[in-house]
Amino acid sequence: MDQTIIRKATIEDLEKLYQFEQGVIEAERPYDSTLKKEKIHYYNLEEMIKASHIEVLVAEIESKIIGSGYARIEKAKHYLKHDIHAYLGFMYVHPEHRGKGINKKIIEALKNWAYSQNVTELRLDVYFNNISAIKAYEKIGFSKHMIEMRFNLEE
Repeated sequence: MDQTIIRKATIEDLEKLYQFEQGVIEAERPYDSTLKKEKIHYYNLEEMIKASHIEVLVAEIESKIIGSGYARIEKAKHYLKHDIHAYLGFMYVHPEHRGKGINKKIIEALKNWAYSQNVTELRLDVYFNNISAIKAYEKIGFSKHMIEMRFNLEE
């Protein structure tokens, strides 16, 4: 019996969410040589929780937070078919709960929220060489769209 609960994050969840943020950063460091070496933050989670155009969700099992994700409504480029889209990020599942479909449940809830906001397009970024993440997102319906390229003039 699945006991996973997906709910809106609250300010009381911040300590655990900042731990998850560091988990995301550490998972991404091997894929991104441009990240600073010292401790960094990607998000202002308190602001995100309070924002009306962002939905921050957590997954819980037995009142223990085990995963997170957010959807942020963004204005689309003027030349695209859609006016707005929802950008997904902060997708994290505690290592002992990976492979159980938690991320899929969070994304499903974010999809439902986005649709309730009249959003019809979801987007997310994933490192091109993070094959396991790409496969996981493809498995739930995402498709590859564009690769961002870079060139470091100092190397």
